[in-house]
Amino acid sequence: MVINFFKIAWRNLLKSKSLFLINTLGLTLGIASTLLIALFVSDELGYDQFNEKADRIVRVVIKGQMGGEIIKEAVSQAPVAPVLVDEFPEVEEGTRLRRMGYPLVVHNNDGHRENRFSYVDPNFFQIFSFPFIKGDPKTALTRPNTVVITEEQAHKFFGNANPIGKELELKEWEKSFTVTGVVQNIPQNSHLRFDMFASMLGWEHASANSWLESHYHSYLVLNQAANRTALEQKLEPLLNKYMGPQMKDAMGMSFEEFQEKGNALGMFLQPLTDIHLHSDFAELTNLAPGGNIKTVYSLGAIAIFILLVACINFMTLSTAAASRRSKEIGVKKVLGSQRNQLIKQFLVESFIMVLTGTLFAILLSLLALPLFNELTGKQLHVSQLINIQNTVFLVLFVFALSLIAGVYPAFVLSSFKPISALRNRSGNMGKTKNVRSALVVFQFSVAVSLIIATIVVKQQISFVLNKDVGYQKDNILVLKDTWKLGASEQAFKEELLKDPRVASISSSGFVPAGPTSDNITSIYPEDRSDELRRTVVYQVDEAYIPTMGMELVLGRNFSKDYNAEGTNLIINESSAKVLGFGSDAIDKTVTMSLDNNGTTRKYRIVGVVKDFHYSSLYQPVEPLIMVYEPNPGLLVRADAKDIGGLITSAETLWVKFKISEPFTYGLLDELYSEIYVRERKMGWVLQLFTILTIFIGCMGLFALATFSAEQRTKEIGIRKVLGATAAQMMTMLSKNFVKLVVISFAIAFPLGYYFMGLWLQDFAYRIQIQWWVFVLAGFFALGIAFLTISWQSLRVSRRSPVYALKNE
Repeated sequence: MVINFFKIAWRNLLKSKSLFLINTLGLTLGIASTLLIALFVSDELGYDQFNEKADRIVRVVIKGQMGGEIIKEAVSQAPVAPVLVDEFPEVEEGTRLRRMGYPLVVHNNDGHRENRFSYVDPNFFQIFSFPFIKGDPKTALTRPNTVVITEEQAHKFFGNANPIGKELELKEWEKSFTVTGVVQNIPQNSHLRFDMFASMLGWEHASANSWLESHYHSYLVLNQAANRTALEQKLEPLLNKYMGPQMKDAMGMSFEEFQEKGNALGMFLQPLTDIHLHSDFAELTNLAPGGNIKTVYSLGAIAIFILLVACINFMTLSTAAASRRSKEIGVKKVLGSQRNQLIKQFLVESFIMVLTGTLFAILLSLLALPLFNELTGKQLHVSQLINIQNTVFLVLFVFALSLIAGVYPAFVLSSFKPISALRNRSGNMGKTKNVRSALVVFQFSVAVSLIIATIVVKQQISFVLNKDVGYQKDNILVLKDTWKLGASEQAFKEELLKDPRVASISSSGFVPAGPTSDNITSIYPEDRSDELRRTVVYQVDEAYIPTMGMELVLGRNFSKDYNAEGTNLIINESSAKVLGFGSDAIDKTVTMSLDNNGTTRKYRIVGVVKDFHYSSLYQPVEPLIMVYEPNPGLLVRADAKDIGGLITSAETLWVKFKISEPFTYGLLDELYSEIYVRERKMGWVLQLFTILTIFIGCMGLFALATFSAEQRTKEIGIRKVLGATAAQMMTMLSKNFVKLVVISFAIAFPLGYYFMGLWLQDFAYRIQIQWWVFVLAGFFALGIAFLTISWQSLRVSRRSPVYALKNE
């Protein structure tokens, strides 16, 4: 009997091939899109969740306010973790990590610089769950100058040989490390993506007792009974106890006096699983670029809406198609079919369509996964798509959707009396028409909202990429690694200056976009230490400002006379404002802190540079000062006509100096663009899924227009006999659907405005959503809908009246 149901169902579906194709295609696209987005969302929400103690690990962070500056740093002082373990019973363990960049690591004259190097405490691998392939996590780092490396690094340096006991040399640091462990490659969904973990016992600064220098990422393991919020409150007096005396020596004020001046500073505990998606700390203090919880929520909502649109489309077309089968039901009932048999028949047909769409969706997801990875910057795998959890979900989904979509034809149409069914009369037809209308409004509300989102994201991306950032980022060649030349760096610079394609060169490693040197100090005007303010310091030469195309609004640039410039400063407009100088900053004196021991030096302001964005547009421009101190690294302003040729010549010149390091470079405009890769990728993803949503909705609209036209076949024939034109027929058939699309605007416009307004709040510099965005989105959706409907309407309106009138 069951096999017979499937045979009959398959035959019925083949009779309506176009409907079957539209339904299957819509479901395929909807389910495939949902699966891919679900993979992305799952990966983002799963960051650091693989750690066995993930629910109890927290990171110590610093938040506060000083001199009007909001302080949010993901790093803390060296003594913090040990002190918290000693003073609070709620803290079971503590460990620290200090990142050290990308040193040149050499083994048997084979050197590699792409290694991400860090110092960690000996108990690091007892807190974080990074499985060991070789070595013992409890003892691997209990001796100085030992290192644990990843499986990838072990293969890079040692091939298939056992790396345990082998030496790795860091020539720049004049140190050697013994390999004592090999761990599996760090998962991509971890914020601790390092290649080498050296013992903190070999780092002399790790035992420093300074509470004024924050360079360490400190992690704690809380016990099961610990309350994080209650523990945070206990941390408040800790800074006063330990930082207070050192602050008094360095700044001349106690911690209480520091607070009385409106300043605040405190330690807080951030859950490990919040680090990736809920971090708004200073960019330089983060270990890895973070995600954005709003992006996760947005894509999650898009996945749900696409799936809903696909399912609604399927259910709408199923009910519409079933309504045409009332006579078939009447005949079957007259011939003795029971109601339960008709119910099973309709449910089986629904099941076949849903199952077919789901299987094709899985296949499409597998094929689209590489492209999706490229768009999102992820490394998602097939194994994450095909697993027990997803399989169970898909099985339940198939049965649920089959049941929901089959309810109307199965339970409503099967209840018709044979006479009513044969006469094609049913009181429920009007109700189902209203339901279908509401579903069309919902579909296009989603589609129009996504169109608005896509336009706004594209506008904001264009805004940040083309905004005047206070410097000329085009045609700047960034040579960050010229310090590798050692004493030959100046000779390299002088040879490069001889190239006619070079306009100017600045000796500085401080770049306002991309990887850069970093330096932060504290300054205050004159001798007023109570107005202390932290600020970013750029170490530059006299060529920096003209090379970068920056504008001096007051005073002068540095000169080549280093002795005369050693105690002079150039500040930005924000510094002049914060220090209270305004337009009278020239020749004013400021005091700068040189270390944490209270050593200071007075500097005279000789120039004010126009504010430029030295961080992303997520943050407002903060105070910055420039000191005359040429720094390793070169910034080259090049002739735009042949920048490629200049790069080739620079590489040739580099090779002549015969060093083992490869020539590397960057283009400042590209480095700037890379800051907003995440936003650009979000724009591409939005655009893709907006197109899919519109396509799925239009398929349903097309099928409904076809169904509506078939329902009114005789009416069309009579109207044409009475002289109605094709244009009038098209208007008659299209106007009801166009009304539904217009109604959807009332829902989509407020939703689009509200949610995109929330998204834009992440940017300190952002566009304003203009009225024309909604007009454009509306016309675009209306145009697509009209084209979809009018094609079918035109085909029907041109049909001969004879066909319409003879059709029974």
